[in-house]
Amino acid sequence: MQKFAVAFILACVLLPCVARSAEKTPSAASSRVQSAIIAAVEKDRKLYGGRTPLPAVLIGVWDGRGASFVRAFGYADLAKKRPLTPADHFRIGSNTKTFVVSVILQLIEEKKLSLDDAVSRFPLGVNIPNGDKITVRELCNMRSGLFEAFNTPQFARLNMAVPKNFDSRKLVAWAVKQKPYFAPGKGYHYSNTNYLLLGLIIGEITKDSVGDQIRKRLLEPFVLKQTTYPQTEAMPDPWAHGYGLDKQRNWEDVSNTVPVAFMGSAGEMISDMADMKRWIKLYATGKTGGPATYRPLTECRQFLGNTAFGLGINCSAGWYGYTGALPGYNTADYYFPATDTTIIAWITYQAEKPPEGVASVIFRDIARVMTPANVPFVYTSEELRRSGF
Repeated sequence: MQKFAVAFILACVLLPCVARSAEKTPSAASSRVQSAIIAAVEKDRKLYGGRTPLPAVLIGVWDGRGASFVRAFGYADLAKKRPLTPADHFRIGSNTKTFVVSVILQLIEEKKLSLDDAVSRFPLGVNIPNGDKITVRELCNMRSGLFEAFNTPQFARLNMAVPKNFDSRKLVAWAVKQKPYFAPGKGYHYSNTNYLLLGLIIGEITKDSVGDQIRKRLLEPFVLKQTTYPQTEAMPDPWAHGYGLDKQRNWEDVSNTVPVAFMGSAGEMISDMADMKRWIKLYATGKTGGPATYRPLTECRQFLGNTAFGLGINCSAGWYGYTGALPGYNTADYYFPATDTTIIAWITYQAEKPPEGVASVIFRDIARVMTPANVPFVYTSEELRRSGF
């Protein structure tokens, strides 16, 4: 894992170096590069599909020279045979967490909390065991040890039916009744409970909903007009349907099978490629939280192979970004500062394996073409076994 060698305030000094590096790297305008990317995507569509390839894949590559390559594969709606387009909206799942962290970092800039504040400082309406030992930082970097809310028996019994007067406090309350994975700060375990709690903290500090804070602080100022924190299951047109595999390994439409009331600040948002291309660069370069919080954001700690995790950001081989996955959707958005390159890889399917997700595999295969000396998400079978994934 490569970390930034200098602070955010020195970014302007590096720009000439970035330009020189970009001159030596593959160009997204090259027909050879584009052919290699198409071949990699088509291979993955077949490898991770069912009886037929993945229903839809949307990829975008933008390099430091201003060249780009955007391609949609397959159908946004299998039943109607409507081809996927770059304008289609997707559920971005856990990419929502990058927006939540950005609001947290802005509140830190405003001196309304700190990364080292204990969760017990905030009256959240739910009792958190060890709340005096779990910090905001540990929620952000998945080191609280809190049990996964969506793996509790109480959540399973709901069978995706939203109870009356339901809110995320109920999910958190169920999670904290389960045995923690480890003591606070003593390990890494991806748990959506952390981000449901961060949403509650934002609400308590601002006396506003996390969705409204994301809209006011991020979507409107950064002009992300196709990005929403929705209140219903409705998708804006045009949109890509999400799919799963049935027992015969045929594709079935699973769009809108997870109510937004359950996703919340862990994964509720919707966006399109153009917005997320802009967003991930802003996020990875510290523009969405503020200069003073940039270093903590990207101080990543290794957890699998050459991959590490910061404050709601994956860091691997010089790439910085995030992924999202929920039934029917898997999205990966990454930025490579060394050559000012962005890669987006979105699919309309959530697979159980591989652990990094199929969208991340497609991103990695495109990165092999664009940055062959910096290939992300590389690990051995032994590292995978030890990690518990």
